[in-house]
Amino acid sequence: MSEESGLVGVAPGDVDRLDPSVWKICSVAILGALLSQLDATIVNVSLSNLAVDLHSSLSAIQWVTSGYLLALTLVLPLNGWLVDRIGAKALYLWCFSAFTLSSALCGLAWSANSLIAFRVLQGMSGGLLAPMAQMMFARAAGKHMARVVGFAALPVLIAPILGPVIAGSILQYASWRWLFLVNLPVGALALLLAALFLPPDRDETKQRELDWVGLALLSPGLVLLLCGSERLGQTAGRLAVTAGVLLLAAFLWAAARKGDRALIDLRLFKGKVFSVAVITQFLSNGVMFAGQMLIPVYLIQACGRSPGEMGWLLAPLGLGMLVTYPLMGTLTKRFGIRRVSAGGALLALAATLPFLYLASRGLDLLVLAPVLFFRGMGQSAVGVPSISAAYVSVDRRGLPMATTSLNIVQRFGGPVFTTLCASVLEWRLGVPASGHALVNAYVWTFLLLCVLHGLTLAAALYLPLRIDDVGKGRA
Repeated sequence: MSEESGLVGVAPGDVDRLDPSVWKICSVAILGALLSQLDATIVNVSLSNLAVDLHSSLSAIQWVTSGYLLALTLVLPLNGWLVDRIGAKALYLWCFSAFTLSSALCGLAWSANSLIAFRVLQGMSGGLLAPMAQMMFARAAGKHMARVVGFAALPVLIAPILGPVIAGSILQYASWRWLFLVNLPVGALALLLAALFLPPDRDETKQRELDWVGLALLSPGLVLLLCGSERLGQTAGRLAVTAGVLLLAAFLWAAARKGDRALIDLRLFKGKVFSVAVITQFLSNGVMFAGQMLIPVYLIQACGRSPGEMGWLLAPLGLGMLVTYPLMGTLTKRFGIRRVSAGGALLALAATLPFLYLASRGLDLLVLAPVLFFRGMGQSAVGVPSISAAYVSVDRRGLPMATTSLNIVQRFGGPVFTTLCASVLEWRLGVPASGHALVNAYVWTFLLLCVLHGLTLAAALYLPLRIDDVGKGRA
């Protein structure tokens, strides 16, 4: 590999040409991301129907999404250790197989609790797909990661467009169980491509000690913190949050003492660029998933739209992402990381503010369509530049640990913000307001979402100006 180019199989004088092996790796990663993204989108827009069919409350059924995201987060610390023990290709094949099997189990669920349990299993298998894909992207593309990820994400961005439409059609003409069974053919194709295109790497496996103490502290700490945050009004909820904070504090203390032998090497966060990029990813991922939960629920509950209508109403959001992602490499090269990421965060904030008007005055399709389109454009412009900054800020040897750390913090934002918004919505729906409780509840919750978007913008403003400046913050 050329040190100057950072690309696999590229000569120093030909830094703009990408080796064909990069695109083969991308094709495998694309289907893995498509599988999980399509599944998450379909489930997010179907929460209201699942709550009715399974006789559950919204705050409980949202754990179909949050439980998946939480389980996904909890297994991320095992990624680097498992890759070392059995190899990336074998782990990828096992994860695809388990994800497809758990999708079938979700389709056979008989209650809300069983569905949540099977979604947790699905999250545990799906949680290892994304970090391995990111690590392969980073190793293959180097500083050109924004270009590769931008084009590689193009097919994946079809999921937010197809997801609501597929979900609406399924719920209108078939059982909700087909929301999960549609994953089976995609999973089979993904398994075939992974077996064909991923290079064998069993000879690169090595024995590495697992930080069992760190795992025992981190996983229960995250679970208690999230579960307790949903029940802060109860004594048990406050005790769970307190216990979670104490466990996480103990994990940080133990990890600081172990250094590179810890589950997460905290020395990575001494680099300013890496720390800011991770915070930006946490906030950006959180507001994305919170919005994917809140907007469909608003359209169905507050506006009385059917699942079929709602699917088409959400299509502009995916179209906005589809327009922006392929341009990320060009935009980042021309305007720099900070301007593109902060500009995207500002656009997403500006496109979320009109939901305050819609929630208080009623649905207006002439407002909704462009707002969703620009919100999709803004959200897609935040992630790629900040991810690129995070990976370029560490050396090649630190990529596996950086991948694990980035994905843990990034994906933890989803369940945190989704739970927060669902809890606030549930709370405000229970507050008497002279017949306007429903309107006030959504106004308050969309206001909270706008505040979270503002925090994302503030974090993005601290990213490095350009990719060439990232080395100054190298961990």
